[in-house]
Parts: sequence; C-alpha cells; structure tokens
Amino acid sequence: MAHLRCDFYSDAIGLSTSMTVILPQQTETQIGMTGRAGADLPPVLYLLHGLSDDDTIWLRRTSIERYAAPLGLAVVMPQVHRSFYTDQAYGGRYWTFLSEELPALVQSFFRVSDRREDTFVAGLSMGGYGAMKWALTEPDRFAAAASLSGAVNLTGLRTGRTRPDDPRMFERIFGDEPIPESADLFALLGKVDVERSPKLYVGCGTEDGLEPDNREFVRAIEDRGLDLRTSFVPGEHAWGLWDAEIQQVLDWLALAR
Repeated sequence: MAHLRCDFYSDAIGLSTSMTVILPQQTETQIGMTGRAGADLPPVLYLLHGLSDDDTIWLRRTSIERYAAPLGLAVVMPQVHRSFYTDQAYGGRYWTFLSEELPALVQSFFRVSDRREDTFVAGLSMGGYGAMKWALTEPDRFAAAASLSGAVNLTGLRTGRTRPDDPRMFERIFGDEPIPESADLFALLGKVDVERSPKLYVGCGTEDGLEPDNREFVRAIEDRGLDLRTSFVPGEHAWGLWDAEIQQVLDWLALAR
C-alpha cells in the first residue's frame, strides 16, 4: 500500500492540519504482504482517533496497513485534536471539518469511491463517538459504522468525571449549555430512520470503565431494531484490544478479498 501524510489548510477550523492516508496498491513480489487494487475506485474507511491521539496513531499502534492491503481498502485518518468531533463553542468547527470539508478534500486529492456502499467509518474512544455521531447524523453516507470502546454517553462523561489534564474541556466544546441533541448519540439514535441506518458495530473491553455506557448504548440500538454486531471481550481501554478489534471490524465489513 501507499502511505501518505497529507498536510493542508482547513477553512472550517482556520488552521493547517493533517491526515494520514493509506491507499491500495497492487503488488505481487512484496515479501510478507500482498497488495490488492482493482480497476474500480477503492472503498474507503474513515478511521478516527481518540482523545489523546492524532492522525498517525492507528498506523503506529496497530497493523492497519497490513490488514487493509488484501482488501483493496483506502483508509483516511484525520486529525481533530481534543474536539469530540464537534463545532466547539470556543474553538474550531471540527464537525464541519469532518462531515463537510474532509470528504470533499479526500475526493479532490485521491481516487477513492464516494458511493454509500463503499464508504465506512470507525473509531476508538472519542473516535468511536465520532464514528457513531457521523453515521447516525448522515446515514445515507455510510454502509457501516463501528465504535471501539466508544465514549458514547457524553452527558454522563461531562457530569460524572473531570479531567485534571484538561478540566475545562467540555466547557470549551459545548459552553455552559447542556449537550445538544445533535451531539447526543441516544437522541440521534431515536431519530434515525431504521430503513436508512448503516449497519453498526459496538465493541468494548469488559474491564473498561466505559463498558456500562456501551452496554446501555447497545440496548438502545436493539430497541430501535437496527442491524447490530457487538463484541464485549476481556480487555481494558488499550491498544492490544483495539488492534484485535479492528481486524474483526474489517472482517465484518465483508469486503471482497
């Protein structure tokens, strides 16, 4: 596969940012890995990072390049800082960046499919929240969405704990107002058209402090009758689990090999 670190300017957030991208490449003689690329434009997975990470983290902590190579899958990993994929009350318009500007830039920079059946989103922790928010807000864009150890209950996170390293994080993002319905996964879930919703994947380690929130989110998805796969396996909020889980997600996507 081809690996690109793309630095560019974002009008939405008003500063230069970056995305890490891996693109399919047909290879026959590469030792230990066979690349696949067809004549058609490749499918694309938007893969979102967590709160303390950046666009390089999936490539550094997992073997996502090796997992995607035989699938002929492009993977786009954007940088969104500590934004919770939201247009911040006191900061950048990161939701606008993610949902509007980024896909347009990807289409202008790279040869990848923009068809719904070829477009997927996944993420871990804060990125799991972002993946579900994007898929439930724009169900016609994605065929499938996956959350790994997702921060799926923002109201609970905002009221139940503080971050000594960033004590005013939620105030910066949402101001003094309650979490709006447009940012609340449970509210979005209640509004999504069952017939239009992407299929969903929710995974979390059973020793993760976010497990109860994810169990509650799963129950809400099941109550709506959406197409759902779950994976609650032994593990903490850690990369060993996410490296294993992203492989399960890619298998679940059932892309032609």
